[in-house]
Amino acid sequence: MESQNIKPREPQDENIIENRELNIWEALIPVFALLGMLFYNVFFVYGDDALSGSNQFILLLGAAVAAIVGCFNKVSYKQMLDEVAENIKSTAGAILILLMVGALAGTWLISGIIPSMIYYGLQILNPTIFLGACVIICAIISIATGSSWTTSATVGIALIGIAKTLDVSVGMTAGAVLSGAYFGDKMSPLSDTTNLAPAMAGGELFSHIRYMALTTTPTIIITLIAFVIIGLNIDTTGSPDISDKLTAISQAFHISPWLFLVPVVVIFMIIKKTPPLVALLVGTLLGGMAAIIAQPHIVLAVAESDSLTFNAAYKGVMNAITVDTSVATSSTELNDLFSSGGMSGMLGTIWLIICAMVFGGVMDAIGALSRISKSVLNLFDSVFGLFASTVISCLGLNALASDQYLAIVVPGKMYQKAYKEKGLAPENLSRTLEDSGTVTSVLIPWNTCGAYQSGVLGVPVIDYLAFAIFNWLSPFMTLLFAAFRIKIKQINTK
Repeated sequence: MESQNIKPREPQDENIIENRELNIWEALIPVFALLGMLFYNVFFVYGDDALSGSNQFILLLGAAVAAIVGCFNKVSYKQMLDEVAENIKSTAGAILILLMVGALAGTWLISGIIPSMIYYGLQILNPTIFLGACVIICAIISIATGSSWTTSATVGIALIGIAKTLDVSVGMTAGAVLSGAYFGDKMSPLSDTTNLAPAMAGGELFSHIRYMALTTTPTIIITLIAFVIIGLNIDTTGSPDISDKLTAISQAFHISPWLFLVPVVVIFMIIKKTPPLVALLVGTLLGGMAAIIAQPHIVLAVAESDSLTFNAAYKGVMNAITVDTSVATSSTELNDLFSSGGMSGMLGTIWLIICAMVFGGVMDAIGALSRISKSVLNLFDSVFGLFASTVISCLGLNALASDQYLAIVVPGKMYQKAYKEKGLAPENLSRTLEDSGTVTSVLIPWNTCGAYQSGVLGVPVIDYLAFAIFNWLSPFMTLLFAAFRIKIKQINTK
């Protein structure tokens, strides 16, 4: 996810709560209840609007069902509340990053940074190569920064804007962006999840990365081929005439390559292991300064002022940071594109994360997460079964605990001994944790990663789910390698 400082406590220090009083069927009651309520809420009532608030409350109802199960199994209310508090506390970094991303998007809009990216991008990219280029660009940025979150919050937003202008599906584009971003996230030694997985499995970082490349390389190649084929079959009705759009952008904004200095500074800071919150704050402030220098007319319009006084400049930048902001152009198609919700636009996503953490906290407190993971492990005895149980556990915890870290930590701690007993090197476990835990988190709408990426890119998870090819293909690739015993490393007994 991020290279550092996402959580105030170390993920590997997560305490896995066990409850001998709880059996597997009791542990599954909240799961079935949640799935049933979500299914009804989404497919019969709210549809695409379910994330506007109703799904959040459904997560709280699921937590209430789990709490009732916990009460019948001698778990105190205080214990459940304490675990919920710890869960919510653990997301403090992610919530602050979301707020800062909203702020950054606002100042990068009124400063002309995002419009400049779109302006130049439209002249370089065309619909045929666009999706493949999205994968490659985001992969490079994510490897360099170790952060899928930073990648989507910077170039990802710009690529979504270019897609809208080229009339390319934003669902496809978001899928391409996330495919590239999570490939880079997995393969970068700067990524916290890439460091966390071998730590949980008892392996070594660079050995983990080399071993992970065996499944990750064919997966990203297949992903690229798929997007190239999709690009070749996009109905563009000829070469699109974008001259009117370029004119509309240049008339509304002062376009200059010098504006790219701001995102370059932010990416450089991340590469140099600057805490993401600090880098995003600096990017936001630099974006505000660039707006005053390069786009004073827009700052005045946002501030609803006639003269560029200090108060007007302050108000214009502050409005862009905190509330809804839009810049009108001569193109009606671009008017919706050049708008930002600021920090307030991220509150719905934050709401979702908090409610998801309540459900995950209660499930952990009553011992349901531990019970479900152990039961899955006991279902299988073969080597392939061990890999399959790890994949299932990671996918399940991404959905149940709503947290990418728990999807790595819990199976990592639970299965480390089982892999060793089978004579399997720790790289097998760490690779499987990444192939099924790290990358699939973005496919769950109420997971912190799914909520974040959906909120930042402005594309619902359901819209990009099928096109996040790298993300959903990775678990199948690791199972394929396990089934045919391809590069299954044994423990060195010498």
